Amino acid sequence: MAKAINDGLRRAMSQNDKVLLLGEDIAQLGGVFRVTDGLLAEFGPNRVMDTPLAESGIIGSCIGLAMRGYRPVPEIQFDGFVYPAFDQITTQLAKLTYRHEGTASFPVVIRIPYGGHIGAVEHHQESPEAYFAHTAGLRVVSPATPEDAYWMIQQAISGNDPVIFFEPKSRYWPKGDVDTTTPPRPLHQAEVIRPGEDLTLIGHGAMVSTLLEVAEVASGEGTSIEVVNLRSLSPVDWPTLVSSVSKTGRAVVAQEAPGHVSVGSEIAATLMEKAFYLMEAPVIRVSGFDTPFPPAQLEGDYLPGLDRVLDAVDRSLAY
Repeated sequence: MAKAINDGLRRAMSQNDKVLLLGEDIAQLGGVFRVTDGLLAEFGPNRVMDTPLAESGIIGSCIGLAMRGYRPVPEIQFDGFVYPAFDQITTQLAKLTYRHEGTASFPVVIRIPYGGHIGAVEHHQESPEAYFAHTAGLRVVSPATPEDAYWMIQQAISGNDPVIFFEPKSRYWPKGDVDTTTPPRPLHQAEVIRPGEDLTLIGHGAMVSTLLEVAEVASGEGTSIEVVNLRSLSPVDWPTLVSSVSKTGRAVVAQEAPGHVSVGSEIAATLMEKAFYLMEAPVIRVSGFDTPFPPAQLEGDYLPGLDRVLDAVDRSLAY
């Protein structure tokens, strides 16, 4: 995925010289995860810029650049570092198009590596997507595969709205095929990545790979599970979700983030509203616990894994 995002950024920058990259250590170092490696040499220091350690200043500068016709793509070095920029994102960036009655656009794409599974310290393994999905005026997406990442970063950059682009850092290194010729699905369209008949598993980002493992194990036990990769958290592709659930009659929503007032909560509530009479069981949620992210030694207990999701599947099938 890291290479796919790198290639996607390169293609977007080649096609539009108004696309700029900004962030801490993204130029000389190529980013902490080397996602921007090589882009400084190719596009120069006026388009790939190291910034001070000041997230609020980074986003504020990007808002000004967008006002002047540029398409800035800032990187927040780790998920937990986004909070100093929270005011700029939610109070300014999210509202400026509405404030201008649509006469101005603010195409800022904020890249945020997020989530666990890398054994890091505090503030380096958080899942803050619900804050931004809740904020009107922002688009929020998260790729689950290299092909997702390659196309979605380009689609986000080419649009005229601010986008929060959550990159599941634990999926930076696993490899996958990328079709660079076939036109991609729309940015905000979910994808059924494994068809099934008995139950729908719904997730985003790194959680998708776990759901595919669950589906494979369940298949060996005679249960046919459909897996849906959300891809977009705001807006959510409700037609795809409702279509899947109407076929299977059951749904389990899984996420790394805490469960209280979360993306999973919204999906569960809306599916019960839209598909209540099509369901054979209530939607079940599986999530991280409602605590701060623990020390690295405990992340395996905190993050939903194969066993916790399988338990939810069994509970749903028992209704």
